[in-house]
Amino acid sequence: MSYYLFQSLDYATLFALAPAYATVTVPFLWVPVSALDRVGFFLLIGAVGKSAQIGLHTWLPDAREGPTPVSALIHAATRVTAGVFLLCRCSPLLAFAPSISTLITIIGGITAFLAATTGLLQNDLKRVIAYSTCSQLGYIVFAAGLSAYSVSIFHLYNHAFFKALLFLGAGSVIHARSDEQDRRRRGGLVNILPFTYTARLVGSLALRGFPFLTGFYSKDVILEAAYGSFVLEGRFVHTLGIRAAFFTAFYSRRLLSLTFLRPANGSRIAYSGAHESPIRRAFPLFILSFASIFIGYLSRDRIIGRGSDFFGQALYSAPNNQPRLEGEWLDTSIKLLPLVFSLSGAALATYLYLYQFERLHSLLESNLARSLYTFLNRKWFFDKVYGEWISQPILRIAYNQAYQLRDRGFLEFLGPQGLSTQIYALSYNLANSSIGFVYRILFLFLSSLSFILLIVGNWNFILNFFDLRLIMLLVLFLIA
Repeated sequence: MSYYLFQSLDYATLFALAPAYATVTVPFLWVPVSALDRVGFFLLIGAVGKSAQIGLHTWLPDAREGPTPVSALIHAATRVTAGVFLLCRCSPLLAFAPSISTLITIIGGITAFLAATTGLLQNDLKRVIAYSTCSQLGYIVFAAGLSAYSVSIFHLYNHAFFKALLFLGAGSVIHARSDEQDRRRRGGLVNILPFTYTARLVGSLALRGFPFLTGFYSKDVILEAAYGSFVLEGRFVHTLGIRAAFFTAFYSRRLLSLTFLRPANGSRIAYSGAHESPIRRAFPLFILSFASIFIGYLSRDRIIGRGSDFFGQALYSAPNNQPRLEGEWLDTSIKLLPLVFSLSGAALATYLYLYQFERLHSLLESNLARSLYTFLNRKWFFDKVYGEWISQPILRIAYNQAYQLRDRGFLEFLGPQGLSTQIYALSYNLANSSIGFVYRILFLFLSSLSFILLIVGNWNFILNFFDLRLIMLLVLFLIA
């Protein structure tokens, strides 16, 4: 679409021509829409798939099946970052597509909330961390939708450190416990893996946005920018964001409690071989722990500080769309809301899973609690809807129509199966026709000779109706 409009894919050309196309409309589903809105919409679709936003987010938790170092790269540094980077890098185009920016904001806020609630009751260690990635990407995307692009990139940068720390810490735990990933079958590991527990605790606190850790310097600024935008979608995502902060703190603390602090819940054999990570695995955890504590503080003023020109002309926010300007002067009570919600979530998880664990199990005996547990544990039934209502009908249609009717039916009849059958029948008939009578042999010889002479004598006339290149392609196709 960008190439259709601008005849170029060069960033400098696109951004220079964007103001001239601000009022240009193009047909979309037979309705005239803004050309830059249409460009922004397709950029958003790409970012939704690449950065695991609601609707196309299911691949990210499933990607946890790979090796843990690969998961750390996917979730922290490579794959999921591309969609967000695309939106921020195309900020000069989105500045002239305000309706798409609003849509980006809403999608990001809903993703942050949905993924945080889904992570509450997951039992696979890496799946919980994967859903935390979805949730944090929601924060990053709605910051981009609010035109706080520098803050969005800053949180993406900070998130890479503590998310890699969480995944590598999970790998250390999984390796120590004979590749067991179900956290209900763990517990009591704080005395066996003290360094891993410390690293996981640092990553968890940074993920929650605990004061003066890396996540605090970007996550809270995103929420302040949302509230300070003074638009409806900004207040909407701020409300979802602080609730997502509560759920994030809850499932982070739940994960630590069930894995490290609860009494051991496994066989003696499984625990007998548990051991702390050797230096080659512990050293990356140390480096990432250091970054998760200090990198936000050390780089905040340089990257998003007032008057910073760190990104230069790479990011652009329209002068009338500067949510961070108002966010700097919010009331202290508004600024402390994320911290209050985060501490409340962690305190509730600590109380339930360390002091009221037996009572918590009795609560699940009610139908309402069991239904809520099923709903969240089964990920809002997204996989069920996709698997049973979308994927299966499409596969059924593909099998019945494309495979049986076309591939094995029509095309095979015209192609290999039909051709071989016809050649076999023709050769069989020719073989049977040659039974030794001279007059039949002469008839076939003269008929074939006459046909060849007819073709050769009228070759130029025949070429008027056929393209020789198509005939050669047909012959090659039949031979192949």
